[in-house]
Amino acid sequence: MESPTLEQARARIAADAGNPAWIHVATPENAVAGKPLSGVLFGVKDNIDVAGMPTTAACPSFAYQPAESAPAVQRLVDAGGVALGKTNLDQFATGLVGTRSPYGACHNVFAPEYLSGGSSSGSAVAVARGHVAFALGTDTAGSGRVPAALNGLVGYKPTKGLISTRGVVPACRSLDCVSVFARTVHEATEVAQIVRGYDELDPFSRTMPADAPQTRAWADTVVGIVPSAYLQETCSAEVTSLYGESVERIQALGAKAVEIDFAPFASVARLLYEGPWVAERYAGVGEFVAGEHEGLDPTVTAIIRGARDLKAVDAFKSLYKLQELERSSAKEWAKMQMLLVPTIPALYSIAEVMAEPVKLNSHYGIFNNFVNLLDLSAVTISTGRFAVGPGFGVTLIAPAFHDDALLSLAAEYLGEAPLPFAPREGEVELAVVGAHLRGLPLHHQLAELNARFVRTARTAACYKLIALPGTVPPKPGMVRVKEDGGSIELEVYAMSAAAFGDFVSKIPAPLGIGTVTLEDNSQVKCFLCEALALEGAQDITRFGGWRGFVQSRRQPN
Repeated sequence: MESPTLEQARARIAADAGNPAWIHVATPENAVAGKPLSGVLFGVKDNIDVAGMPTTAACPSFAYQPAESAPAVQRLVDAGGVALGKTNLDQFATGLVGTRSPYGACHNVFAPEYLSGGSSSGSAVAVARGHVAFALGTDTAGSGRVPAALNGLVGYKPTKGLISTRGVVPACRSLDCVSVFARTVHEATEVAQIVRGYDELDPFSRTMPADAPQTRAWADTVVGIVPSAYLQETCSAEVTSLYGESVERIQALGAKAVEIDFAPFASVARLLYEGPWVAERYAGVGEFVAGEHEGLDPTVTAIIRGARDLKAVDAFKSLYKLQELERSSAKEWAKMQMLLVPTIPALYSIAEVMAEPVKLNSHYGIFNNFVNLLDLSAVTISTGRFAVGPGFGVTLIAPAFHDDALLSLAAEYLGEAPLPFAPREGEVELAVVGAHLRGLPLHHQLAELNARFVRTARTAACYKLIALPGTVPPKPGMVRVKEDGGSIELEVYAMSAAAFGDFVSKIPAPLGIGTVTLEDNSQVKCFLCEALALEGAQDITRFGGWRGFVQSRRQPN
């Protein structure tokens, strides 16, 4: 992962002094060499504890010195990362605009008169401006997604509980998530795999199930899209157009797009500021906000103090309504495997939001507020730019624990290489070389067994690949040879031992499973072929793999 040096970071921060992304910048020691993130600088939203740095939640009179770092931060430090400092935010993580801070309003990195988005405004700006390689934010109602879209980044909003929220100043504790901002999906995934982990001291902590999907291709996905009527009702013409281009993109990648009834999701989004979740903000910081303290943002203060008048009966009524809407949304999920939405419905300037701080902020929640309430996972990617400069993005949304599948779709959308997910405990790695490769006729057999893509690799240069005659669909065979061999491209998947046994039991002769040596001298279970099959077969080793051979046959003579 590319990271600026400490000197470069400090110079860039000084050059960007007019865009107040940072509340506190530390002077960290060098990270221990030899670890995954050795020397990589990262930022931390200033509602997340970092030992040795004050936590302010963007309210100087609230500041305290934490005794230890939040687990998410500590995992990164243990991996060799360097926490550069604490980033600006909408006070107490209450807002989607990035303007509600006594430390100053963060500006969009492409056009300073426009919003950076919030509440994780400083984290997004710090990454987009190259101050750090990545940054942690939080996301309760879209705070890890809106700033990513507006500033041209990837924003990963995990399933609730996958990343511990211990050491986070709560906004709505039952909904809060620690999020990741990065420049690429690969970098966001690398960080996610480090910071995830069960925390027995966090009562909201959860573990990724062993059978959770880790890969998905657009060609295998039915995608729910926002109905055109709802877009016209709620979105600007430019957002509608940019979103339409994203829908066309996923269709070109092979996805099936279907309009859904968005009404249940819109109704859930409206619930966030109507009942118990406003009271939950009061439960987190209300006693402090109820007092007279220097630096309290008036809009944030009015929202949180307003919860004092809510009654328990109001909370139960909202919870009943949410349960009904969850049932309605489940009917829509039966039609799709993933939902694609524009991250924001319109673009606003800082001046416009200052004039109407509540109304316009609320408008930014229509495609975001429902996600955590319905226990969904999400990844935001930048897919274009508004004519006046700021970034436009879409958010990919799926049920809980589909995080990695969403990340794999995001990588494919952006043209990044497939994500190298590590195998999980108890899984078997299997390499495939022919019709089971992604996009080819037998790949569905792996998908049906919940096999997860791990990486693309090549064999050592001691194998021959042949085209087996008379097979339907066409298949290759691979054998190890003493001379005249080549390096063959393959894909490595991980699956449970039971799935591996099921898969192997259905392999027809002359194919079988053996152990193959890769070009890095590691070994993996893989398809091999009986040597007798070489007699009279077409040698296709020169194509470097089955894909190369198949593509050569499609080219005109």
